[in-house]
Amino acid sequence: MIPPASPRPAQLGPLLARCRLARGWSQQRAAAELCAAAGVPTLSRHEVSRWERQRRVPGGFWLGWLAVVLDVPLVVLAEAAAATRRAGSTRATGPGRAAATGARPAGRTGPGRTGGTTRGGGARAGTTG
Repeated sequence: MIPPASPRPAQLGPLLARCRLARGWSQQRAAAELCAAAGVPTLSRHEVSRWERQRRVPGGFWLGWLAVVLDVPLVVLAEAAAATRRAGSTRATGPGRAAATGARPAGRTGPGRTGGTTRGGGARAGTTG
């Protein structure tokens, strides 16, 4: 376990990087360990990099698995995540984030939908129903 460097909560990105490097892991290895532990095959080294650079802050789902995989108390990671969110504008990520807040992703309303309109103006010309 790697404790924060100071009495106040550390920023999450540097803390994650320190913990990962202390294990001798690459970002790719950290992503693979997280995928194996969580049973979610879609996390990439790019997301780990975004967390470490503080472009994004992992949500509760990934914070829990980071705590398990890096052997760091969840409270330490949660405090660091909160400090990071207070310090700047980052996005929380992870499957648990949208469900926990009731938020829906911005943008499209569904697969292939463009805001409720249809191509070609709706009903087909020359068809009878």
